Amino acid sequence: MYFKFGCLGYARYVFDKMGEKNDASWNNTMSGLVRLGLYQESVGFFNEMLSFGVRPTGVLISSLLSACDWSGFMVSEGIQVHDFTVKVGLLCDVFVGTSLLHFYGTYGHINKARRVFEEMPVRNVVSWTSLMVAYLDNGSPIEVVDLYRYMRREDVCCNENTFAAVSTSCGLTENDLLGYLFLGHVIKFGLLYTVPVANSLISMFGNFGSVKEARCIFDSMHVRDTISWNSMISVYSHSGLCDQSLRCFHWMRHVGQEINSTTFSTLLSACGSVDNLKWGRGIHGLAVKLALNSNVWVCNTLLAMYSQAGRSEDAKFVFQEMSERDSVSWNSLVASHVQDEKYIVALKIFSNMLQKQRLVNYVTFTSALAACSDPGFVVQGKIIHALVITMGLHDNLIVGNVLVSMYAKSGMMSEAKQVFRIMPKRDTVTWNALIGGHSEKEEPDKALKAYKLMREDGTPMNYITFANVLGACLNPGDLLIHGMPIHTHIVLTGFESHKYVQNSLITMYAKCGDLNLSNYIFEGLAEKNSVTWNAMIAANALHGQGEEVLKLLVKMRHTGVDFDRFSLSEGLAAAAKLAVLEEGQQLHGLATKLGFDLDPFVTNAAMDMYGKCGEIGDVLRIAPQPVDRPRLSWNILISVFARHGYFQKAIETFDEMLKYVKPDHVTFVSLLSACNHGGLVDKGLQYYNTMTTEFGVPAGIEHCVCIIDLLGRSGRLAEAETFVNKMPVTPNDLVWRSLLASSKIHGNVELAKKAAGHLFELDPSDDSSYVLYSNVCAATGRWDDVENVRRQMGWNKIKKKPACSWVKSKDGVSSFGMGDHSHPDTEHIYAKLEALKKMIKEAGYVPDTSYALQDTDEEQKEHNLWNHSERLALAFGLINTPEGSTIRIFKNLRVCSDCHSVYKFISKIVRRRIILRDPYRFHHFYGGECSCLDYW
Repeated sequence: MYFKFGCLGYARYVFDKMGEKNDASWNNTMSGLVRLGLYQESVGFFNEMLSFGVRPTGVLISSLLSACDWSGFMVSEGIQVHDFTVKVGLLCDVFVGTSLLHFYGTYGHINKARRVFEEMPVRNVVSWTSLMVAYLDNGSPIEVVDLYRYMRREDVCCNENTFAAVSTSCGLTENDLLGYLFLGHVIKFGLLYTVPVANSLISMFGNFGSVKEARCIFDSMHVRDTISWNSMISVYSHSGLCDQSLRCFHWMRHVGQEINSTTFSTLLSACGSVDNLKWGRGIHGLAVKLALNSNVWVCNTLLAMYSQAGRSEDAKFVFQEMSERDSVSWNSLVASHVQDEKYIVALKIFSNMLQKQRLVNYVTFTSALAACSDPGFVVQGKIIHALVITMGLHDNLIVGNVLVSMYAKSGMMSEAKQVFRIMPKRDTVTWNALIGGHSEKEEPDKALKAYKLMREDGTPMNYITFANVLGACLNPGDLLIHGMPIHTHIVLTGFESHKYVQNSLITMYAKCGDLNLSNYIFEGLAEKNSVTWNAMIAANALHGQGEEVLKLLVKMRHTGVDFDRFSLSEGLAAAAKLAVLEEGQQLHGLATKLGFDLDPFVTNAAMDMYGKCGEIGDVLRIAPQPVDRPRLSWNILISVFARHGYFQKAIETFDEMLKYVKPDHVTFVSLLSACNHGGLVDKGLQYYNTMTTEFGVPAGIEHCVCIIDLLGRSGRLAEAETFVNKMPVTPNDLVWRSLLASSKIHGNVELAKKAAGHLFELDPSDDSSYVLYSNVCAATGRWDDVENVRRQMGWNKIKKKPACSWVKSKDGVSSFGMGDHSHPDTEHIYAKLEALKKMIKEAGYVPDTSYALQDTDEEQKEHNLWNHSERLALAFGLINTPEGSTIRIFKNLRVCSDCHSVYKFISKIVRRRIILRDPYRFHHFYGGECSCLDYW
């Protein structure tokens, strides 16, 4: 009696004063301590009992195991009680065995639970159901179904709890055939209209996405309880039907059904998106009004809702306000920060949980390992992997899947495969993680091998399987051999109608070079969501169809499909490549209007767009503050400064970056490029050395090309050639092209010939190699060699890529080729050129005819120079843009030295700012000077 009223002191006083204590005295006292949550005291009481020489009963041991179970941290104590139970022969007690099943299931030690079950000489329906619940709670629904089959063969009668566990497991397998078979068993046993069983069937069909069937069972129920309504609300929530969930809740209140914490938790789970967050906040307010905001379940769902909506700060606030927290609360907080990509914060919370002995289970480790999927957290991931083994969770299927995924996403496929091999059981998720890892690492052969092994293994495939294996098809050679046969298998397995698979097919055909088939699939779809549009946009971007990307965005907008961060980022990237500032500004303005102005992906894409359109001021304006700036934003800033000729600013930005984030491969490419453009040879060599020794970034081909260009352009050709011979990666065409370009600058014909030989061998069809070598020969007066190169190009049917420059005015984009006379304003353009030529000659301009690469007289050479496309574009720009405005000109090839000189003279005479962008960098001309300081 005293224990029931929480009067521990009185209860213990009565117990201690008892002259004679029987089994009931000890059992009731133990049960009372456990009921009051005095778990550690119950262990002390057990030891006290043993010191008196009293033999415990099965009931008392069951209570003690419940204490170890409910405490959330008394694992070792529970294992010791298990050992004691075996020692005194109480394992034959069905209640003790069932309590052990509960205990091991709670802590995720599922194999130990199964071992206890197998050793039990007597099992009842509660024992079977307890093991089922243990498997279910640890993410193994297939095992639950197998146990049910085993249970039926043993002729063990099922109860309502058994059917509830099995129906929930059938739902989680997403195997609707299995669910319908189980429904047949329920009808056979006459339990279809039993409220608990009907409730579980509603949930099962909800997991299948079969809203109609779930509603049919709900409508046919003669009696409904709160769980029935909650189950139906959950079905709508699971199917993403937030409006229907809210209507069902309104109906529930209208009929006067009792509302509980589960009702609110289910409703809140339907609101876990940016679009539905307003409803979630309203339900949060109602929960406060009904005093349910202190309920731990409701608070846990609030944590999940704010987390899924990307509101980690709101989630943190809810957590801090919670008067009571359980393992789900802590796990939700960790998951919230992982989803928000705040991995360090998530790992700190996980560490705090371990230090304070909070209950950690497989869900906790799943979130912690997910935080380590970034390559920068590999060491932490390995430490947590070791903890998983220490905690005995390494055989857990879900933990194993996350480990495979973690190592795969970190590019550590050997470790991923090692975990994969030792897993006692694998499912679809396991194989998907392995195939996806190989695809991400661009290992198509290994990905396709895993796909074939998965088919041979008989593991069911889902849409993610096909999306991952299609992602492994990367080039035209894969299309007939792999891509189309996989497409055939998709049709045979009925996945062709799945949106995710359709989008992956669009991407696969584009990557394999067949944009027409991508477009055919896209146009054949009756319904296109944002992901479908994004797939087609990405396909066109991959093929360099920037204009088509922008057209698709317009069509997408007109069809009423909302843009997301990907749509906007791809659009901004297309505007950057086309250097169309006005369209880029419009997209950025739309992103701001739609609430994406602070999105890191959109911000980085906008920074890159402004940088490539010459608007460095706008780049600095929208760049995040240093303390919040991600690595990619730092890299873009350094790259922009380098490309625009602000070399010292690029170096200062790198130094500032080191205070906040660690540089990576891309950082050093941009930094070495800045040193290269600025002629900072010693500084560049210093950065190259510290890159590997101090920052642990391995030298890649891009870094080596920068160093070769750096040495070669400064005239240190011998050092450049030595570097090529000793570089840590195999030289490619970029290396030899850089050496050839440096040879041209310094007139080293022999080195140019050697570099050209390597280029002709690597890619005989590349026109730029022939043109560059021909220019070297022409610049040194070797006209016979020039003719030989041109004849060789003719034999190989290689045509020189024509130079093209373009400029945008209010009437659109005007492009010009060499000596172009096709423009409607041709007469005015050439008249303007003559006037400019006269003005700059009077100002001291002397043509450098070494860049006129034909064997003609000097007058003809000068005439040819004035036919260069960038001069025609400049003349047009001066005619058609407002006086005093900046002229932006773009060229597809590197600007020649004489045109560079002409631009400097003209910028001074006309007092206009001129920005010229070629494939390598920006030149800002003003007042007769250029930002490159004549070093490019």
